[in-house]
Amino acid sequence: MVDIVIQLLPHILAALLYGALGFHFWNTRWRTSETQCVACPMEKWERGAIAATLIIHASGLYVALFSAEGMRFSFSFALSLMMWLAVLIYWLESFMSRMEGMQPMVLPLAALCTVLPVLFPHVHLVAHASATGFKLHFLAAMLAYSLLTLSALHAIFMGFTETALHKRSLKLRLNSLPPLLTMESLLFRMLLVGFILLTLTVGSGVFFSEALFGKPLTVDHKTLFAFASWGIFATLLIGRHAWGWRGKRALRWTLAGFALLIMAYVGSRFVGEVILGRL
Repeated sequence: MVDIVIQLLPHILAALLYGALGFHFWNTRWRTSETQCVACPMEKWERGAIAATLIIHASGLYVALFSAEGMRFSFSFALSLMMWLAVLIYWLESFMSRMEGMQPMVLPLAALCTVLPVLFPHVHLVAHASATGFKLHFLAAMLAYSLLTLSALHAIFMGFTETALHKRSLKLRLNSLPPLLTMESLLFRMLLVGFILLTLTVGSGVFFSEALFGKPLTVDHKTLFAFASWGIFATLLIGRHAWGWRGKRALRWTLAGFALLIMAYVGSRFVGEVILGRL
């Protein structure tokens, strides 16, 4: 019992820190008040606090996922790991662009997902996790999911910002966000890299299924969702290059592809682990 509590402490601490940092950025960048600083870039201590929280979160994930018995995983750890990568990407991007206005959105979500392993601690051992090919497949999948998750968050906020601009009801808090064109450019950069990684993930799963998982490829709902998501993102990127798709059309396609991608793994694992009680 004591060992379990010790293992869960980094997740609880990271969730609290993410939540506190999210409140701080909301209070200083979004909240309409005399002390709001719209043009203030991210300070060194803010970057340092996010970096420290990422380290705590990563240590908790590493201890929980890798044990003497092998690699363990679950839907809750999948969401927690994806949000860790998403926060890391935002943190790295903050050195090149103004990302402080995006933190009140991503940090509370990170806090919510970080605490999920505490609420749903059940895990299952992953077969063939010691194989190098599987590790590369897993890494590509998690990076793809993280980038496409971040793309979906971007799409939501871009839609919100665009609607506010059209209605001329842009609040002061939105002035702390990057320019809409900058956000759109970043969105499609992340979509392109995420799509490349998703292609590697799907391709390796199709052509090397037996080597990676010890069994031939089976066409189930998880596979169909993954292929459908890949097709949507491919269509979106082609549409962007060939016909200049942007705005609400691009946002709708991004969210549709993301929804199918989440259902491909996280949704199926949630149903199996939580609703049906399978490990």
